[in-house]
Amino acid sequence: MISDRQHPTAVAGAGGGDLPRQSGEGAVRQPRVSLRGIRKTFGSHQALRGVDLDIYPGECLGLVGDNAAGKSTLTKVISGTYIPDDGSISIEGQEVRFSGPADARDRNIEMVFQDLSLCDHVDVVGNLFLGRELTKGPFLDRSRMMTEARAMLDALEIRIPRLSAKVEKLSGGQRQAIAIARAASFNPKVLIMDEPTSALAVAEVEAVLNLINRVKAKGVSVILITHRLQDLFRVCDRIAVMYEGTKVAERDIGKTDLQDLVQLIVGGQKH
Repeated sequence: MISDRQHPTAVAGAGGGDLPRQSGEGAVRQPRVSLRGIRKTFGSHQALRGVDLDIYPGECLGLVGDNAAGKSTLTKVISGTYIPDDGSISIEGQEVRFSGPADARDRNIEMVFQDLSLCDHVDVVGNLFLGRELTKGPFLDRSRMMTEARAMLDALEIRIPRLSAKVEKLSGGQRQAIAIARAASFNPKVLIMDEPTSALAVAEVEAVLNLINRVKAKGVSVILITHRLQDLFRVCDRIAVMYEGTKVAERDIGKTDLQDLVQLIVGGQKH
């Protein structure tokens, strides 16, 4: 049986910024996740060089930078895949230490990887409940899984007519939607997405961006890695720019443009 944490539920919350900000009532909003001085070295390569970052409830933070800037390493630290060599991670004000991805998932942190990690020869329902199957005695509770799978997809306005269809038969956009739904439907507080719109057709990109906005509206903190800079202005509240293992800049989405971001990504000038 899956735990109460794993049942599809929404998380309440609202957006914010890198430092504690004022809510509409004037109260200071605290970050959901705070990273301070995060460092990670692989051999002689310093992948992260003391990164500070805050992520707030109900916002989408765009994480951008050139190849080897440290984006994926940073998100893998947040998701428990990598253990930082130095620095601290706090979740809702409490310092935590992850020993692996299971610890991060216990803290309601989910990640959708670029390869989606779907099982092509398993159907939609099986992929949605992969590793968290519902049972009735020693058997799978297929009927309940089917009902809850449809509820998951309907809540995120994902249109997949046949839940018994093998994932390998679906379009790229539908496959991406299933991966996001699987992560978003089990009470996440933080959802990390690595290049969710890469290799998708225009209509599929539009559907995924709308899905990100719906997830964010449920109060989930979304971290989006993408090289499609135009997508950032559709879904993000803030953007953090990485360069050679450091965070060189952070921008509210209304205070930047494509030219500014490109200059920061290429030049890496800190400001």
